[in-house]
Amino acid sequence: MENISLLLSEALSPYQATLGPAGFHGERLVTLKDSTGTTVIERTLCVAQLCDKRQLTDVVDGFHRDLLVAEGRLEPSMIAALRHAAQTRGFTAIQAF
Repeated sequence: MENISLLLSEALSPYQATLGPAGFHGERLVTLKDSTGTTVIERTLCVAQLCDKRQLTDVVDGFHRDLLVAEGRLEPSMIAALRHAAQTRGFTAIQAF
């Protein structure tokens, strides 16, 4: 799991990722800290999310999105609007046929 922590830290640089000890069901607490040591995000993840390459990619993407929100560079309502626009475009393309 130390390798996972290093991979997360590298992918989420300049933030430092640490994995907490395994919980009762194998879940792990992932903590992201900024350069001053302040905790920015904490999230509990199941082992499968950390061991499967595709799920780990989704975890990193989620952390990137959450960091944008935490930094004030993206509003949560904007995420919802973007998702809605993507769904609408998908439905429009299907209806055109």
